[in-house]
Amino acid sequence: MAKKLIDLFAGCGGMSLGFQNAGFDIVAAFDNWQPAIDIYHENFSHPVFKVDLGRDDITETVKKLNPDIIIGGPPCQDFSIAGKRDFEGKRANLTLIFSRIIKTVRPRWFVMENVYNIEKSPVFGQALAVFKQAGYGITKHVWDASYMGVPQMRKRYFVIGRLGSNDDFLLDSLISDLSIERMTLRNYLKGNVFDTEYYYMHPRSYARRGIFSLDEPSSTIRGVNRPLPLGYKIHPADKTDNLNLVRSLSTKERSIIQTFPDDFKFVGAKTDIEQAIGNAVPVKMAEYIGSHIINYMREND
Repeated sequence: MAKKLIDLFAGCGGMSLGFQNAGFDIVAAFDNWQPAIDIYHENFSHPVFKVDLGRDDITETVKKLNPDIIIGGPPCQDFSIAGKRDFEGKRANLTLIFSRIIKTVRPRWFVMENVYNIEKSPVFGQALAVFKQAGYGITKHVWDASYMGVPQMRKRYFVIGRLGSNDDFLLDSLISDLSIERMTLRNYLKGNVFDTEYYYMHPRSYARRGIFSLDEPSSTIRGVNRPLPLGYKIHPADKTDNLNLVRSLSTKERSIIQTFPDDFKFVGAKTDIEQAIGNAVPVKMAEYIGSHIINYMREND
């Protein structure tokens, strides 16, 4: 069974590693941010190329590699709830570029990942039309990583395409294996290896809580890691009001919540590493998606 994979917008490798763990053979990866490329290079044996897909046409290069599946998460800040929503911005156009590469190369499969509210973008509708015109059946859905073995309440939108299929061809399979309960940090860690019961995660605004317990999933890991502020005001939803029991998470601990393995190497400046971790697709989430695609391939391709 052929399963050669190319990862566009690979970042530091969360999605690559998940699909590799599921059984795919990654032949090449592409990204434009050097700090993420440096981390990627440290952890994979296949080549990773620096390329600005907003400016450089790599369609022929990708075509020659003859992938069975192309995966990628076009940079999503323009769709994100974390900042202004520039639906016509340059980054948003990268979603269209991804769709056009798929249309031209025509791999048997593709997977596009993005933030959960991408459907509100007119660019997304245009990309979806390109996929449909190219003959792909589409399974698209917002998934919560905490039901896929990730100790984090992180919602991500996946668009899975297969040439010649009906829409929603993979939906029932993906739903059927979701866990009934969310993965907590304690259950994922199989004990208290963080050496704290409570930890601080800097909220998007102080209208939200910042103190979490090991007995729940964390909130979404973002690209910033700030210490517990002096004079922090307890939020009604915080899991403890005793700040002496609370500490911030280390960079390594945040990577563990993103389900990177212990031996995954992070190199570079601390702020860049934090950003790369926050941008990544959780490894176990990607592995869940990839495993269901592999199973479908075995039965149908």
